[in-house]
Amino acid sequence: MSPRHKTGATPDEEPAQREQRIALLQGTLDLLILRVLFFGKEHGQGIARAIQRESDDVLLVDHGSLYPALQRLEKRRLIQGEWGISENNRRARFYELTAAGRRQLVAETDLWTRTVEAMGRVLGLARS
Repeated sequence: MSPRHKTGATPDEEPAQREQRIALLQGTLDLLILRVLFFGKEHGQGIARAIQRESDDVLLVDHGSLYPALQRLEKRRLIQGEWGISENNRRARFYELTAAGRRQLVAETDLWTRTVEAMGRVLGLARS
């Protein structure tokens, strides 16, 4: 097995392969963020906690991934943020879905569902 760098890439991985892998990971995190925000406004730490809680502590989102994802989604106008005060009386940026974000959530959820079902069939895990 090849050693992994901090990014998860193997030393012999081609740049195009690395970019595809990073895009997949970013897309997955983006989808999870959109899903959390479907239920209402939330600040960054709250989003990370919701993903961890809803995944039964399997998925842990670090700040180094979360905040660039939030900025990316905001730049694409899938979410919008505004400053407010958190439950512990600290200034925080609260995010919510836009109409475009809701449409994106539906489209990406459908694609993700089809992908998981297809992988299940290939792996012999399909439900009868």
